[in-house]
Amino acid sequence: MIQTENLMKVYQMGDSEVRALNGASFTIDKGEMVAIMGPSGSGKSTLMSIIGCLDAPTSGKYMLDGVSVENMDEAKLAETRGRKIGFVFQQFNLLARTSALENVMLPLTYAGVSGKERNDRAMKALDRVGLSQRTHHAPNELSGGQQQRVAIARALVNEPAILLADEPTGALDSKTSVEIMDLFQSLHKDSGQTVILVTHDSYVARHTDRIIKISDGKIVSDEANRNPLKAGAPRMEE
Repeated sequence: MIQTENLMKVYQMGDSEVRALNGASFTIDKGEMVAIMGPSGSGKSTLMSIIGCLDAPTSGKYMLDGVSVENMDEAKLAETRGRKIGFVFQQFNLLARTSALENVMLPLTYAGVSGKERNDRAMKALDRVGLSQRTHHAPNELSGGQQQRVAIARALVNEPAILLADEPTGALDSKTSVEIMDLFQSLHKDSGQTVILVTHDSYVARHTDRIIKISDGKIVSDEANRNPLKAGAPRMEE
């Protein structure tokens, strides 16, 4: 599903060049649950932006479902990410004065889906994340974990091929982090979607079947996780 070859991303900072990505190559197959792991400044956020069609590499190849992405213009990138990718962010990014249901319906509104279908699909997505009883609550009436569930439902509502999450437990306490990782595992098992978690957190990464580590813009390891954490595994101090 995802194939990258020698991805480079170079930023010009005054007279200097900064290589955020420096020859990253890997493949992610359809239906995999993968962590891309690295510390701050490793290049993982830049890599996430390219995988998510939010940005294009300076050079290198990126194939998504057999289609070359690296030379797409902004309009084509926007179309591709709208059809193929659901995003989950650390800070939820919900509209404050809008109900959970309306937040989840937003991508469908942009896609021109009719009112009844928008409502039905958003209700289904909220039910999948266990929030069918909170549809009319605004974000400030929900806990942090419930807000992240709304954000996950919003990412799912277009039925994307890829669920791409950036530090999905970064704003949550330990107990809620466990619940959210259980949810990701359950969604992956039930849907067979490709799930990519971008994180610095080994607890998050250990829930996946494969861990790709990045440092200084380069892939430094890519290994199967033989013993992924199971649902309900407590978060231990590292």
